[in-house]
Amino acid sequence: MPRKSANGNERARRVVAQEAARIIVNHGVRDYRVAKIKAAERLGMTTRGSLPGNAEIERALEEHHQLFGGEVHADLLRSLREVALRAMDILKVFSPRLVGPVLTGTADDNSAVNLHVFSDSIEAVPALLSTRDIAYRAYERRLRMRRGRSETYAGFEFPYASAHIQATVFPVDGIRQAPLSPVDGKPMERADVKRVTELL
Repeated sequence: MPRKSANGNERARRVVAQEAARIIVNHGVRDYRVAKIKAAERLGMTTRGSLPGNAEIERALEEHHQLFGGEVHADLLRSLREVALRAMDILKVFSPRLVGPVLTGTADDNSAVNLHVFSDSIEAVPALLSTRDIAYRAYERRLRMRRGRSETYAGFEFPYASAHIQATVFPVDGIRQAPLSPVDGKPMERADVKRVTELL
């Protein structure tokens, strides 16, 4: 009996994860927690139960793109990665690294190209963008650097080619320690220009 209940719970988590992935792709919801709560509500399931973890949502997203995206999704990823390389070239003095869905392959039409850039002077980043006549918007992002400790970082968002670039600024020595991924709690994967070029 307990095994049957466990299997039922596992199936429920999978169904919620699949619906959450659909919501993320079709409605541009970026927050996995919001997506899974919406998914549970749509399916008439209680959010008090065991909801899928972020890693399960990520797997469901990968499956969704494989099932429904096909060549169209592959073309989108290629296009976003090409734009990422061009943006990285503009920001090359800040040793840019690609992170997030464009790197992992779970990006969709609503995904920004997320970059980590490194400078001990935050103002140097918008100053460079201004010299290129690139209009930008400042933002702040709270990231977990280690368990139980978060820090706020400045960032600059700007439209470029067919995408939106979000460049979050870390101090120069921040290149040695990536923030923890909200998906699996491990240090975020970061890719330099060479690695992104290889992905193409």
